[in-house]
Formats: sequence, structure tokens, C-alpha cells
Amino acid sequence: MATRQSIEDCLQQCEAALRSGLEQYREGAKQEHYGDLVYTDSQGLLQEALNDVDRMWESCNHQQREQLHRMRLQLQQMQNNMILLSH
Repeated sequence: MATRQSIEDCLQQCEAALRSGLEQYREGAKQEHYGDLVYTDSQGLLQEALNDVDRMWESCNHQQREQLHRMRLQLQQMQNNMILLSH
């Protein structure tokens, strides 16, 4: 079973990836093609965070799964927004 600390660490990493994604999304909307590498790196962080959520999913309890599910939805939404941005 996943420890409370491991879940917290995972959620903090996910929140950092979301912040990075949101910042790059906003910058991408303003600057169009400038900063493509940073934008792509931010998308990679989002994917890594999703992979971590999936790994944690297997070893957590119901309450922890609820937290991870909500985080997964946020990460996927940010990922979709970044993909769909005409940048």
C-alpha cells in the first residue's frame, strides 16, 4: 500500500507540473512560436506526472484513489489545452 507521504509527494509533483503547464500555456498564447522547447518540456512534465499517478494508483486505498483521480483529470485537461492551443 502507498504511504501517505508517497501520495503527498506525487500530488506535489503533479501540482508543480500543472503550474508549469499553465504558465507555458499562457506564454504560448501570447508569444505564439517563441519558447517552443520550454513548452514541449512542460508537456513532458505533465506526461511524467500522469505516469506517476498511474503507478501510484495500483498501490493505494480508496480515498487516495479519489485524490489521484481528481489530479489525473486536472493533468489531462491541461495536457489537452496545451495540445489544442494554436501555438
